[in-house]
Amino acid sequence: MCIRLESGAALMNPVTPETNPLRAFAVSRRLSALNESVTLSTDAEAKALRSAGRPVVGFAAGEPDFETPAHVVEAAARALEDTSNFRYSPAAGLPELRDVIATQTSARSGRPVSTSQVVVTNGGKQAVYQAFQAVIDPGDEVLLPTPHWTTYPEVIRLADGVPVPVFAGPEHDYKVTPAQLERAYTPRTKALVFVSPSNPTGAVYTPEETRSIGEWALARGVWVITDEIYKDLVYDGVESVSVLALVPELAGQLITLDGVAKTYAMTGWRVGWMVAPDGVARAVANLQSHLTSNVSNISQRAAIAALTGPQDCIESFTAAFDRRRRALVSGLSAIDGVRVPMPQGAFYVYPEVTGLLGRDWSGLRPANTVELAELILAKTEVAVVPGEAFGPSGYLRLSFALADEALAEGIDRLRRFFS
Repeated sequence: MCIRLESGAALMNPVTPETNPLRAFAVSRRLSALNESVTLSTDAEAKALRSAGRPVVGFAAGEPDFETPAHVVEAAARALEDTSNFRYSPAAGLPELRDVIATQTSARSGRPVSTSQVVVTNGGKQAVYQAFQAVIDPGDEVLLPTPHWTTYPEVIRLADGVPVPVFAGPEHDYKVTPAQLERAYTPRTKALVFVSPSNPTGAVYTPEETRSIGEWALARGVWVITDEIYKDLVYDGVESVSVLALVPELAGQLITLDGVAKTYAMTGWRVGWMVAPDGVARAVANLQSHLTSNVSNISQRAAIAALTGPQDCIESFTAAFDRRRRALVSGLSAIDGVRVPMPQGAFYVYPEVTGLLGRDWSGLRPANTVELAELILAKTEVAVVPGEAFGPSGYLRLSFALADEALAEGIDRLRRFFS
């Protein structure tokens, strides 16, 4: 290896890590240790194959296939006519949007929520990232019910925290208990992640289960970071209840995360938010002022329309998801070696597939679900996400946020291959 100088000369001596003049520009240890989002990379691979002409069916993306409601798009179009939207706005969000979020959060929780407690973020992921930056110091432990969304452990580590997985399998409906949390608790435990409905499992905690976990966190004095991004997507009469509504004493140690992406099919609009105690919200707004400044004003105006306009889209979206949920569970359950709990929320199915591992499938014997997902994509052109992205091996995540025809085709391919 040699490095060419601007004059065209070259350094002929071998370059070692110690003498490499580019060493100072190496990627930091923090980012070098960061894992890629498996869900996004799997979806990107499926899309690339489709672009190359392959008939890939993608069950990987956590993205509604519906169009953003028309009244939301129209609000964005009107916002383009107001030149004030072309300027910087407050880093914490437009006051009008923050007011709406505070009002709706207060109605859901039964607790007064002020506009000062709301920070609007560039999508839900930024809210997640900033929540841990706000309350986690180096070495702090965060209890992470598992299976978990792939981003949580990465952002905990970015805050120099330590994710502590607490696993609950399908025999427990993928829901942890206070007893499990107590066993995982140490003097270094600083926070608990609570997600209901869950990505990746679709599990929804009952009000009684939610209350018991909230009361445990209150007694232990740990922060609760609750992600409610799927709260409106529930089935079979199940209700997603705010932990704050059940344990109001948690108000001083609770951060709520949410956004418009999933409920209103607005993933690309990039509007999320967090609701936190005033001190935390001020600190996060300060961080955001240096990190990204304000969210696009056009997107914020669209989010106001989504939250305050007609809500019939939620009913129609949920009805379609429910139909697909039942079809996917029924189809996967017909495959020998697959166990499929019925999800009660979100738009994911999380089957246990240990019965498919170690068996001969077209001359290959997958030893884990990474290999199984690779086999499925290669042999059936169906994209799924392996359980290793969310916790232990032995599971697959399939999103049913895709068209009915594509879903039926994907199920048929899987059933034929594994029959």
